[in-house]
Amino acid sequence: MTEGAFTADPIFVLAVLGMTAVTYALRAGGYWVMGRLPITPRVRRGLEALPGAIIVSTILPIVLKGGLAVALCLVVAAAAQVTLRKEYVAVFCAAGAAAALRAAGL
Repeated sequence: MTEGAFTADPIFVLAVLGMTAVTYALRAGGYWVMGRLPITPRVRRGLEALPGAIIVSTILPIVLKGGLAVALCLVVAAAAQVTLRKEYVAVFCAAGAAAALRAAGL
């Protein structure tokens, strides 16, 4: 344990810097492309639908693999979000539902 507190493997540092550069290039490239693309009503509708599509494509495999308990937690989170309009409260409601369902054996 003679290494310093903040030492890191050079390959790890290189990988993190590489991922940072690629992420920045993709984000900057997206802004560059969108700055040259005419925003028609069709493009605007597509861009507005994108966040929901990303959320569904992220959540659906988790729900399908997780079974009934995960699906019920998602329903609880969605209901809490629609009713209360507070993201953190919806997450805590879903976590509470998950704890209750796991305690019940689901």
